[in-house]
Amino acid sequence: MPLKAFRGPKVWLWRWRRNPLKRRADVVEAWVVLGAWLLTAVVGVLSGLAAARSVEDGLARERAAWRPVVARVVAPAPGAPSTHGHIPAGERVWAEVSWTAADGSAHTAQVRVEPGSKAGTPVTVWTDPQGRLVSRPTSATEGVFRGTLIGVLVGLSAAAVPFVGGLALRGRLERRRMDAWDTEWSRLGPQWGRMV
Repeated sequence: MPLKAFRGPKVWLWRWRRNPLKRRADVVEAWVVLGAWLLTAVVGVLSGLAAARSVEDGLARERAAWRPVVARVVAPAPGAPSTHGHIPAGERVWAEVSWTAADGSAHTAQVRVEPGSKAGTPVTVWTDPQGRLVSRPTSATEGVFRGTLIGVLVGLSAAAVPFVGGLALRGRLERRRMDAWDTEWSRLGPQWGRMV
């Protein structure tokens, strides 16, 4: 709190006001600060929007291309069959299933099924256009959420680059200004003693 008394009142846009004591380094620093903030905002927003759109487009292509296929359990699944119908995903067991792709080729893979499933039990699996097993595609709402989340993270990460660059450049300008003041003080400082 005591240091605030020495700072004086806060003046908006002080770097842009006329002042006979303002040096060229102050003007350069003002432009660096303005440029860094503008670049930070533009880079962050544009990269975030581009990343979000890319993720949403990719997930939309998956939704359009991936199809559910009915597969059949090849051998009895381990475990006892459920007596109450629905089994949570955490209580499912791995079993081998087989299915026929749209092009007629036969495929087999390990998927999670209900415990105690008999051979021939139908199981819905998702496949890509080549008939390979894939996970269930995200819904449109999940795609928007995932795209937004990734867009925000990418935007913040990309905005950090010009922000940190601006801070580094401003620090370098500050060091140069302090060195110039030291040089001037070493030249003019000894003259202060000759006032009398």
